[in-house]
Amino acid sequence: MKKSVKITLSEKEMPRQWYNILADMPNKPLPPLHPATRQPLNPEDLAAVFPMALIKQEVSTERYIDIPDEVLDLYKMYRPSPLYRAINLEKKLGTKSKIYYKYEGGNYSGSHKANTAIAQAYYNKKEGIRRITTETGAGQWGSAMSFACNHFGLELLVFMVRVSFNQKPGRKILMNSYNAKVIPSPSTMTEAGRKVLENDPDSPGSLGIAISEAMEIALQDPYTKYSLGSVLNHVILHQTIIGQEALLQMEKAGEYPDVVIGCFGGGSNFSGIAFPFLRERLLNGKNVRLLTVEPASCPKLTKGKFMYDFGDSAGMTPLLPMYTLGHNFIPEKIHAGGLRYHGAGVLVSQLLKDGFIEAKAKLQRECFEAGVLFASTEGILPAPESNYAIAAALDEARKADLEGQPKVILFNLSGHGHMDISAYEKYFEGNLPDHELTQSEVEEAIAKIDLPMA
Repeated sequence: MKKSVKITLSEKEMPRQWYNILADMPNKPLPPLHPATRQPLNPEDLAAVFPMALIKQEVSTERYIDIPDEVLDLYKMYRPSPLYRAINLEKKLGTKSKIYYKYEGGNYSGSHKANTAIAQAYYNKKEGIRRITTETGAGQWGSAMSFACNHFGLELLVFMVRVSFNQKPGRKILMNSYNAKVIPSPSTMTEAGRKVLENDPDSPGSLGIAISEAMEIALQDPYTKYSLGSVLNHVILHQTIIGQEALLQMEKAGEYPDVVIGCFGGGSNFSGIAFPFLRERLLNGKNVRLLTVEPASCPKLTKGKFMYDFGDSAGMTPLLPMYTLGHNFIPEKIHAGGLRYHGAGVLVSQLLKDGFIEAKAKLQRECFEAGVLFASTEGILPAPESNYAIAAALDEARKADLEGQPKVILFNLSGHGHMDISAYEKYFEGNLPDHELTQSEVEEAIAKIDLPMA
């Protein structure tokens, strides 16, 4: 067995700025709308929910934003993260393509989520906030935010989607170890949760419901703010350190990718690796495809509608112009909990609409099969979410071989699956069901909401 090639950067080479794609988008997104007035949102309207520093980042059109020294110091615990060439995977496939992956699982949370958790906790602490509320699906975001809040002396209340709370007790224990309080959502703690439970006492929950609960609590106390782990512009901004590093590492490897791939829930890990490469395409004419992969059971990009919709089930968030399945949509109980979200981030939605990125949907079992192949060759057990990116990378390599045109493929391995053993157990038992949402089911879900088309 050959040793996979590892491409590293020194601390001195680590980027000192985040990249803001909004500066270079040919078509700027439509404005978010106030949930009550349906008028364009003012930055001040978000002050009850987010600290002003993050609000400014949310609406900024500056190309680069400096990373604070305190954030850089914590980044240095695990960054720069390594880039690998998957030699053994290539050999197993018999492909002539070159497959690279950026590994974001080597930090305290086990995923890319730490990149924005540290930044968000820092800005909240700096503005005198004492407590943060948030949601988590698979638990990676909750784990990331738990440590970051504990480091900066902030309390954290996490609403964890109930199906994942039951599937992944290890994540709850990890969050508790970082001094966070974890509540299964929907809960009886909030009006939003109680309404859901009245209609469906056995509700598996969703990220939309958990967001409503977290926001409801945050709005009750001026010293409490809400924090989101994906979707929003400032979250995606913080994740671009992934792609900034990957550009430097690919240059060290003497390669440039033909395609960059990331899985898709709300957009943070795909955008994190892809947007710096998209900058090179927009500004410098670099030829690269940007591909994101979502579950066939939650296909907002491939089957959803581009329209204004709420980011949560109770309609408390601003209305965002995005691809959506409807804010009341409850996804199937797939194990990639971080991908079970009804909508797509505004930036990704606009770029998909304009044809700058591509999207595809895949079934659960095929993705776990790809993850097991990856683990057996590269020695890292992937998070269920990352399996979707791996499966798409295999598709690209196989297609390139059939066409006789080898490619350089780069994907984001957004996290490890050490706390997802039960999902792999079900895969090996043959007890991991596939589910594909039909177009008629999508149209039925969309028809239940009365909101303006974007």
